[in-house]
Amino acid sequence: MSAEYATFGLAPAIRAGGVLSNGHFQAHRDFVDFIVDGRPLLFQLSDLDAVSPLASDVPPAIFTAQVRSLLLEAEAPLPGGRYVIYGCPDCENLACGAVTAAIEPDGEDFIWRDFAWQTEERADLDLNGYHGIGPFRFQGAEYRTALASLLDRNPDAARRRVLLIGARVAVLAKLAAALRTIGIGADITRDAEDVPADELRAYGAVAFGRAVGEEERAAVRRAFDRAGVDVAFVLGLAPIVPLLVAQIEHALDRSPVQQRRLTRLVAADGEAGVEVTSPCRVRLTAYRLDRLYRTHTHEVFDGHLEPGRHRIALDAKAVRGESFVVARTSGSVLVEAMAR
Repeated sequence: MSAEYATFGLAPAIRAGGVLSNGHFQAHRDFVDFIVDGRPLLFQLSDLDAVSPLASDVPPAIFTAQVRSLLLEAEAPLPGGRYVIYGCPDCENLACGAVTAAIEPDGEDFIWRDFAWQTEERADLDLNGYHGIGPFRFQGAEYRTALASLLDRNPDAARRRVLLIGARVAVLAKLAAALRTIGIGADITRDAEDVPADELRAYGAVAFGRAVGEEERAAVRRAFDRAGVDVAFVLGLAPIVPLLVAQIEHALDRSPVQQRRLTRLVAADGEAGVEVTSPCRVRLTAYRLDRLYRTHTHEVFDGHLEPGRHRIALDAKAVRGESFVVARTSGSVLVEAMAR
């Protein structure tokens, strides 16, 4: 088969979880994405809400089986030598739809071809094929090295757990419950002074409430430094649970910045400035605190954007007073306070 060589790599990615404005929850998923010619393959598949089979929250035995399957060390799971490349982030049911491709050896090389959207046991390439994608020929050594490196992964490295520190216990309890609902562990404490180093290593982020002073925050940072833990610190913008969840989701995103869809958000003068790197659906939600500290939520934009920078006018009622804007795609979240 003739196919030009493409580079193959892997990179951490997330399906961003969150508390949506309609009251629904979207689960957080960490996974490893396929990087083809320097770009996430997922970005070539329109605006698809999906994860690769290399998800960090699957049991180690299943994760290993998925890696070995992509190395062609096991029989293809679907007829025609087809493999699931991206599937539903909430279940493993093929009926929800999955991106599949035929994977075959060619000498030392590996070829991915005939990409298709599949909801049944057999793919209909004429009806549901991604005709503009692939085939990709990967050099065998590069391909094997990238996938084999996953077999030596540290299972603790993928854990997502957040330490919540603040004065308003009721808000922290609601935040912890929301985080657990979307698949992120959360614990509440007043400080981290006496927490053993082994326990601190379980956290990917620390979120401070607005009432936590700089001296208290510095003490927590020192505790993590002593434990040798690289952790993201989040200073909560306001006691609004969906807003805090979005801040924490952003902090937990360890994917390379250059491989994200949503790379920039500014909010000022009644406008939001958004930058995206590939065509995708972007949702903007504004949260506002009134003078009685009641929360008001407004969906201010929901549409598809082309790559580049965009300026989006916001409803003046949605962003008056103390207000914040959350920009969300299927794979990333950004948060900004409205500048005045």
